[in-house]
Amino acid sequence: MALRAGTGVGFKPQHFTAIQGTAPDLAFFEVHAENYMGAGGAPHAMLTRLRQDYQLSIHGVGLSIGGTHLNSDHLQRLKSLCDRYQPDSFSEHLAWSSHGNEFLNDLLPLPYTPQNLDRICDHVDQVQEVLGRRMLLENPATYVTFAESSIPETEFMTRIARRTGCGLLLDVNNVFVSCVNHRTDPLAYLAEFPLDLVDEIHLGGHEEEELPSGPLLIDAHGREVAQPVWALFGHVLDRRGAVATLVEWDNDVPDWATLKAEADRADAMIRERDSHVAA
Repeated sequence: MALRAGTGVGFKPQHFTAIQGTAPDLAFFEVHAENYMGAGGAPHAMLTRLRQDYQLSIHGVGLSIGGTHLNSDHLQRLKSLCDRYQPDSFSEHLAWSSHGNEFLNDLLPLPYTPQNLDRICDHVDQVQEVLGRRMLLENPATYVTFAESSIPETEFMTRIARRTGCGLLLDVNNVFVSCVNHRTDPLAYLAEFPLDLVDEIHLGGHEEEELPSGPLLIDAHGREVAQPVWALFGHVLDRRGAVATLVEWDNDVPDWATLKAEADRADAMIRERDSHVAA
């Protein structure tokens, strides 16, 4: 299965009553895997009910694909979750978040080297074999670069996907955040990104801090999508065509109407491009 070309949102339990009362026209809901690794309780009851009516995307934030090794216990819990809900998509980040038995509450960058490429490909192969499903890998939001990086990020992700058969998740806000932080051109980045391998798009909000060296953007997921990110999204749609698109809003979560309005804006852009293609 795969997510259909439409708009979804991240599911938040505080929205459950509103969702049940309005039956919104959405393509899918997404949840973070680590929030549902317990055996039961109200979160599972709500998600089970939603799964009856909507496609589901499970998005991991703790697998640490870019780390030195995968935690086998975490991977088995992830498998149990995917077996339970049979999601239409599973995705993770090109990042690391653990070292040994220490888990860090962040998604950390890594150098793009041949050695790291080999290790990440091995990890992606392992995840796909254990889960028995194809996964998507998401481009990161970054705040530093590494002198030892010898492979451009777009090429690095392309080579992972080609070697492992995984798909890619293009986070458009992450592209904008990283390019502003590193003083590079997001359109040039997208020109090199393998859009034919993209099966899902993420949109989210960011925060801006002003430093002596210039602006620093933080991928905070705590506000509406910024206008430059909407513009980049339109550019991607013009080149890629309609694709499953998620609106992320994980912090300072708004009321349901506000979140749904963001999803409606994304959906309108997708429909507009589709109508032009049909014409």
